[in-house]
Amino acid sequence: MLTTRLTNANILTMDPDHPVAHDLGIWHGRVVGLDDAVTSLPAREVIDLQGATVLPGFIDSHVHLAWTGLKAGTPSVAPCTRIDDVLAVVAEAVSRQSVPGAWVDVAGYDQRGLGRHLTAAELDRVSGGHPVFLTHDSGHACVVNSAVLERLPAHVPHENGFLVEGAMSAARALRPPYAQAELADAVERAARTCLAEGVTACAEAGIGGGLLGHSTVELGAYQLLRDQGRLPLRVQLMAAADTLRPVTPQTSDGIPRALDLGMRTGFGDDWLSLGALKIYTDGGMMARTAALTSPYHGSEHAGQLQDDPERLADTIVDGHLAGWQLAVHAIGDRAADLALDAIERAQHLRPRPDARHRVEHAGLIRPDQLPRFARLGVSAVVQPNFLRSFGDDYAAVMGEERAPWLYRGRGFLDHGVTLVGSSDRPVTDGSPLRAVQFMVERASSSGRCIGPDEGITVDEALYAYTVAGAYACHWDGAAGSLAPGKRADLVVLGDDPRRVDTSLIGDIEVVATYVDGLKTEGSKSL
Repeated sequence: MLTTRLTNANILTMDPDHPVAHDLGIWHGRVVGLDDAVTSLPAREVIDLQGATVLPGFIDSHVHLAWTGLKAGTPSVAPCTRIDDVLAVVAEAVSRQSVPGAWVDVAGYDQRGLGRHLTAAELDRVSGGHPVFLTHDSGHACVVNSAVLERLPAHVPHENGFLVEGAMSAARALRPPYAQAELADAVERAARTCLAEGVTACAEAGIGGGLLGHSTVELGAYQLLRDQGRLPLRVQLMAAADTLRPVTPQTSDGIPRALDLGMRTGFGDDWLSLGALKIYTDGGMMARTAALTSPYHGSEHAGQLQDDPERLADTIVDGHLAGWQLAVHAIGDRAADLALDAIERAQHLRPRPDARHRVEHAGLIRPDQLPRFARLGVSAVVQPNFLRSFGDDYAAVMGEERAPWLYRGRGFLDHGVTLVGSSDRPVTDGSPLRAVQFMVERASSSGRCIGPDEGITVDEALYAYTVAGAYACHWDGAAGSLAPGKRADLVVLGDDPRRVDTSLIGDIEVVATYVDGLKTEGSKSL
């Protein structure tokens, strides 16, 4: 007997052998058949979807759950556009902190709306002696007050309290780590937001260290949720590269650095597993730290790499040799050169044809770099909503020649590169449907068209958030399409993205989300 049969539906399976169906059978969390294979079978529950559209659950291949959940509970200065208004928010946050000398965290900082950066001296006026940490929305920078600067080693660079990349990491390291229970609550909160937008599985883009690590025992927060039955979607965890340490295994293993016990990509189960090794090579465009081969338009500044290029390359190679899938953060074209060079060197040393290495963001990719992605079998994990939200700014700082290279779509596909959709939530909007709309239209929120030749079809955009996402996370045997034997993770939509006007795709209602064959909390009655 089937657990559930969905009937009278427009099921877009993303499976070329059976692309559209009207019935789908579920048994113990798996799809067991479609249409005539299940219509005559008894079922404990039969749900008439009245023509609603069903898709495989969306996969967000690059997200920050803990940061998203913590940010939601943190005072924010967004969308302040005046320094005095920012300081008023900080002062209010300080007034709520009753523990003397405790850290005060504030979110939502973005200098672009203010016209300049805030300074430590300005924060000092409202900090009341507390260390204040004001996080940039990009996750690549912060502003701190003198109470933080006084604790930093003298060699850590800053500009009147504004710290970027490694300097920001040094300041974060001074802050007491979050408790596992606190992180677990934050992750659960963020995961339920993802579910409401049709996301059933995601890749958490860096735990345990790096720019956004929240605790050296961060993985335990996810395991705590799993143990308590509170992990509402499937999560793959990327380990930050700085969690690796030198090891001395048998020489024939050829592993120079590893996670404790030799754990690597693939450890875990269908709900919680280790994914790729996250390696940062540069910064971000919002903070003007993405590493470019030519300066930002109207500036002499070309961004920066996270570390010495040779050390970064060695980390990439060591991760490959240790058996990891690599997720290399490279936004600027200079960073992408470094990533591709190092991956090529690693594959030469130890060929791993199915490693499925990824470049995270691939924000500015020159035409000559596209065939290298294809030749090396590297996926491009892009964030379409970046251009929807920030496209006007990004296009302006890239200039007329480079703007069409931003967050490509068609260029990757035409070269045979796997194009993977993701959000980088909470940097910007996490909705897959709004991202799909952008991938087709290439229009920012203001209506400006950015790189129109990079537009792709609706089917190709849906593929990026389902089949390609599963491939990038090594889930393709179990997820990404609705075929017999695969997970019954799916989303029910109020309309068919292929049939509505493109401008309406982002507004399609997510009626229900199913994970493991069960309708999730918050789904609407069917």
